[in-house]
Amino acid sequence: MSQLLRQQLDAIIELTDTEFEYVLSHFKTRKFKKHQFVVQEGQPVENDFFILSGCLKSYSTDANGKEHIIQFGLQDWWITDYQAYYYHTTATVNIDCIEDSELLCLSNHNREKLCAEMHKIEHFFRKKTNKRNVALQQRILSLLSSSAKERYDTLLEQYPQLFQKVPKQLIASYLGVTRETLSRFNSSSK
Repeated sequence: MSQLLRQQLDAIIELTDTEFEYVLSHFKTRKFKKHQFVVQEGQPVENDFFILSGCLKSYSTDANGKEHIIQFGLQDWWITDYQAYYYHTTATVNIDCIEDSELLCLSNHNREKLCAEMHKIEHFFRKKTNKRNVALQQRILSLLSSSAKERYDTLLEQYPQLFQKVPKQLIASYLGVTRETLSRFNSSSK
């Protein structure tokens, strides 16, 4: 499974086998069960998580108990509460497993250590952060300027695997629509 991480690194930087083994030694592998929290609001966040298998969701719950999904995480994706991770504060979001998941965990200390020791790793994480920033900006702009149907169509086009793994009520929450509205989109797409 660590080959997934190797492939992601190799897409951006070149590492020797020895360098990769050294990088990998800074990660811990953890398995989580379906519905288990990976990050919980109000708790410290020690790790960034690289998803080896499974599916996760990052979300916030409002004062009325409504869940607002910020992002999903699939195999070969990274996920954490970045504010808490980088600034050593407590989590403002929850991240839990939609299905059993296996993750590589990288502590902030180990990330900083690797970045200080290996310019290539610092370059890798800068590129990944840039990509995440662009995706976040696109998501915000989509929420502000696209119709719910346009958001649905874009999500279906970009991440069709989500529709196989994620319950419809969670996709509806991510899109900011009701389950009934999502059902209408499903019907009109067929």
